[in-house]
Amino acid sequence: MNRLKEKYLNEVVPSLTEKHQYHTIMEVPKLEKIVINMGVGDATGNSKLLDAALKDLEIISGQKPVVTRAKKSIAGFKVREGQSIGCKVTLRGENMYNFMDKLFSIGLPRVRDFRGVSAKSFDGRGNYTLGIKEQLIFSEIEYDNVVKVRGMDIVFVTTAKSNQEAFDLLEALGMPFRK
Repeated sequence: MNRLKEKYLNEVVPSLTEKHQYHTIMEVPKLEKIVINMGVGDATGNSKLLDAALKDLEIISGQKPVVTRAKKSIAGFKVREGQSIGCKVTLRGENMYNFMDKLFSIGLPRVRDFRGVSAKSFDGRGNYTLGIKEQLIFSEIEYDNVVKVRGMDIVFVTTAKSNQEAFDLLEALGMPFRK
């Protein structure tokens, strides 16, 4: 069993049950999935950039990403409807916990001038979004093979009903929030 999943079951569930006075174990919020999204806006001119982003995202997540397409045509951005503009991957179960462990213990500490992540990025429904400026913080990515330094959005989807519950859950799992 994964280290973080074990921590969730043995430490986080009892502490959250006590803190929020849940009646059953089913009320305790849990992490449902992690969605990693990489926008490749410049893929409109060069399709090789999208292939490089797909390869990087597959290396980072350990799962094959899906190409995202434009829903509308926007002339200002030179984007047509149905055109490939990015990629995303949805992690659940064991892969989700493995990625989260890797992100908290290896990835985020490698960010330059890292003081913690913002506690203001909750959406009001218990989900948290984290933006990363470059994919190089992950140790699997080799600097020499990077075509273009690119950022990504990482969304933590929880079953929490409020921001406070989600904050308590993520903090207990080891999310390095800014003090």
